[in-house]
Amino acid sequence: MESTSKVALITGGSRGIGEAIVRRLAHDGYIVYGTYNSNPEKAAAIANELKVEGKIAHFKKMDISSFESIQQGIDEILAESGRIDVLVNNAGITKDTLLMRMTEQDWDDVLNTNLKGAFLCCKAVARPMMSQRSGRIINISSIVGLRGNAGQVNYSSSKAGMVGLTKSLAQELASRNILVNCIAPGYIETDMTDKLNEDQRKAFSEKIPLKRAAKPEEVASVVAFFAHSDSSYVTGQVIAVDGGLAM
Repeated sequence: MESTSKVALITGGSRGIGEAIVRRLAHDGYIVYGTYNSNPEKAAAIANELKVEGKIAHFKKMDISSFESIQQGIDEILAESGRIDVLVNNAGITKDTLLMRMTEQDWDDVLNTNLKGAFLCCKAVARPMMSQRSGRIINISSIVGLRGNAGQVNYSSSKAGMVGLTKSLAQELASRNILVNCIAPGYIETDMTDKLNEDQRKAFSEKIPLKRAAKPEEVASVVAFFAHSDSSYVTGQVIAVDGGLAM
């Protein structure tokens, strides 16, 4: 467990992988801020549950595709807590369809949220982290960013871009003791995969050496490692949490 004086910001923290990360880092002793763009009731419920458990979690509404919205939210966090030690770029959307049916708007919406949003958040936290001479940036990519996937040209491109973002920023920020790493989840049990029928679930699982989907908490545990002082000599790396799918 790390000191409760450390502050973590997780985008898209009110559901799925993001919720699991919020809960894990809160239990690890961080002051946690999660973002949401809709469903404030769910965000409030998570914060209240953690408060009952004696943990510290807050949620802020942010439009991750808007620098003004991000900067306002981060300024508020800095005013309240004085620092940001960990940024987890988790927020993302999908608009899946084949290339010939994909509209320019489908492309722009996904790239603006998934990749541009991560860039904007990194830009907003870079200066306070540089002043602290410490920080951790953890980007949540996807296995499809490494190997592609039919019907997800926009999503795969955004997630592949996060790998390049990670490696470039790791080089830029290393001299200030800011570590930048990336996680590429595979098939994870979330509300997105809940929409799959049993045959689709079985087909996905058969391709995975471990023959099962991961739980969001299994991604959160790798985030916890990257956030922790145990990873103090690790930067610019991509870890696939995919049950061996990308081997």
